[in-house]
Amino acid sequence: MEENKQNKQGDYSASNIQVLEGLEAVRKRPAMYIGDIGVKGLHHMVWEVVDNSIDEALAGHCDTITVEINEDNSITVTDNGRGIPTDIHKKENRSALEVVMTVLHAGGKFDKDTYKVSGGLHGVGVSCVNALSSMLKATVHRGGKVWEQEYSRGVPKAPVKEVGTTDITGTKVHFLPDDQIFTVLKYNSETIASRLRELSFLNASIKIKMIDHREVDDDGKSLEESFYSEGGLAEFVAYLDNTREKLIPEPIYIEGDKGEVPVQVALSYNTSYSENVVSYVNNINTIEGGTHVSGFRRALTRTLKNYADKSGQLDKVKVEIVGDDFREGLTAVISVKVAEPQFEGQTKTKLGNSDVMGAVDTCVSEILLEYLEEHPKEARQIVSKVVLAAQARHAARKAREMVQRKNVLSGTGLPGKLADCSDKDPAICELYLVEGDSAGGSAKQGRDRKFQAILPLRGKILNVEKAQEHKIYDNEEIKNMITALGVSFGTEEDEKALNMTKLRYHKVIIMTDADIDGSHIRTLILTFFFRYMRALIERGYLYIALPPLYLIKKGKTERYAWSEDDRVRVINEIAPNGKEDSVSVQRYKGLGEMNPDQLWTTTMDPAHRSLKQVTIESAAEADHLFSMLMGDEVAPRREFIEKNAKYAKVDV
Repeated sequence: MEENKQNKQGDYSASNIQVLEGLEAVRKRPAMYIGDIGVKGLHHMVWEVVDNSIDEALAGHCDTITVEINEDNSITVTDNGRGIPTDIHKKENRSALEVVMTVLHAGGKFDKDTYKVSGGLHGVGVSCVNALSSMLKATVHRGGKVWEQEYSRGVPKAPVKEVGTTDITGTKVHFLPDDQIFTVLKYNSETIASRLRELSFLNASIKIKMIDHREVDDDGKSLEESFYSEGGLAEFVAYLDNTREKLIPEPIYIEGDKGEVPVQVALSYNTSYSENVVSYVNNINTIEGGTHVSGFRRALTRTLKNYADKSGQLDKVKVEIVGDDFREGLTAVISVKVAEPQFEGQTKTKLGNSDVMGAVDTCVSEILLEYLEEHPKEARQIVSKVVLAAQARHAARKAREMVQRKNVLSGTGLPGKLADCSDKDPAICELYLVEGDSAGGSAKQGRDRKFQAILPLRGKILNVEKAQEHKIYDNEEIKNMITALGVSFGTEEDEKALNMTKLRYHKVIIMTDADIDGSHIRTLILTFFFRYMRALIERGYLYIALPPLYLIKKGKTERYAWSEDDRVRVINEIAPNGKEDSVSVQRYKGLGEMNPDQLWTTTMDPAHRSLKQVTIESAAEADHLFSMLMGDEVAPRREFIEKNAKYAKVDV
C-alpha cells in the first residue's frame, strides 16, 4: 500500500516499469514495428526516442530537448527530465534502465500513475530503437549520479554502471541505426526539423533544439535550429497560414478539459478556397481524423449557423448552407490528450474513442460562441465567407455533375487521349500521367499494354490553389484525369469526399521531364491530388516516376545515371581514372528524347524502374508547403527558393 501511495504522489522508480514482452520479433520483422526499413522507418527511430522526452515534458518534468545528427548519421537525443530509473526492477532482477532498453513494451507509459498520457503510436519505444541499432549508449543523470550502459543490436555489452557524479537530471540516448536492417542510413535534417517544429507548437514552452554536425557555417560551427513556442496552437495556425491572406486578424484559441479529456483548438479563416484541418492525439498526427475532428466540425457548423441565423445574414440567401460551407478558407489545429486512445482506419491514425467527440464539441461550442458575440465585425466577415462558399459549392456541384454526366453519355466515359490497358483488375493496373504528347507517344509504344495505361497531359494544368472549385472541373486536363481514374465526388456524409469505389488503377504514376517546366507540372498535379484526391495518396496509390538524367556511353557499354553523383560514379566505373573525354555523356532534357525501348527499360519496366511513393508524413507541413509554393504570397516562396535551391539566384 505504501509503495502505491508513493507512486500516486509522483514517485518514479523501477516499480513503475511494467514488462509486457521481449524483443525477439523486432529484428525479424522491423517494418511491423517502425513502418518500414527505408527513409520513413529510419526517421521513426528518432521519433520514438524524442517521444520519451516529450512524455517527460507532458508530465511536467522536462523543458529542454536537444536532437543532434552526428557526422556518421548517428543520433543523440538529450533531455533534462528525471532520468530513466536505474534501481533494480523486482520482477526482472536487473536495472530498470536495462529493462526499458531491452524489453519491448516496457516503460512508464503503461503505468497510469507515471504518465497520464503519452505519445508514440505503437508504444514500441526505445527498446525497438535499441534492437535496430548497431550501437546504442544510454547515459542517465539521476540522484546525483551518472549511470551508463552500452548495447549492440539490443544486447547489453555490460551491466549498467555508475560512471560519475552530477548535479543535473536527464537522459541521453546516442544510437547508430543498423546497416544490416536499413536500406537508407542518411538522415534528412528538413524531415527532423519539421517534426520538431510541430512538437514545439503542440507542447508550448518546451525548448527543442536540432544540431546537424554534418553541416557547418563559415565559422566552422555546426548548423543549429531552435524551436520554441509560447503561443502553442495559435502560433501553429499563424505559421500554417502565413502564406495566405487573413480574413480575421488573429486565430481563435479554444482550450478546455471536458470529461478528463484536455482539448486545445486554434482556428482562423483566410481568403483561400481550401479547408485545412490538422488533428493530433497525444502529439500523433491523426491523418485520417476521427472522433475529435467530428466533434470539432459538428460544433463549428452548429455554432456558426445558429449565430448567422440570429444575426439575419442568411435571410436573403437562396442556396442551402451545409457543413462544408463553414469550412472553406478554414485553417484549424485540434489537439487532444487521451489516456487510452483507440486507433483505427487505413493507416491506424484515426481516433475511435466516442467520448472524445462530445468533449471537443462542448468545448468548441462554448468558447466559439463567446468569440462571435464579443467580435461582431470578425463574425460578420466569417458568415459572409460562408455564404460565398455556399454559392460557389452550388456552382461546383453542377460542374461535377456535368463531368460525371458526360462520362455516362459518352458510352465508355473514358477520355479519347487515354491509351487504356487490357487488364481490368485495379490492383495490378497502372496509369501514367505523362507530360506532353511526344512523351505520351513514346510511353504508349514502350509500355506493357496488359497493365499499363497512358494519359498524356497537354501543357500545365490549372493551379488549383488559386482557383474556385467550379473552375477546376472546367479544366480539360483535370476532367480527363478524373474520368480516366473512374472516381467520383460525393458520399452521404460529405459531398466533396472522393468516392473510390470505381477506381480503375491502384498505381497512379506522374511522369514528367526532369527540367524546370517538368518540376512545375509535377507540383501542379501533386497540388491537385493533395487538395482534391488526398484519400488516394493516403491509400498509397500515387507515385512519381524517376527517369534518368544521363545516358553514358563508352564503346558498346551503355549506362544510365539518375543524378549528378550517379553520373560521376558511372564515369569512374567505366572510364580509366574517371576521364570524361573518353566517354560520351547525353543529358536528357525531356522524356520525348528517349525512344520507346529506352523509356521502358529505365522508367516503366517494374523490374528496373525507380518509383517514389507520395506519402503525407505531416499534413500540416504538406499544407504549408503547397500553399507557399502555389499560393499568392511571393515573399515566402522567394525565401524558400533561396534557402533550398542549390544553384538558384533570385534577381530583384
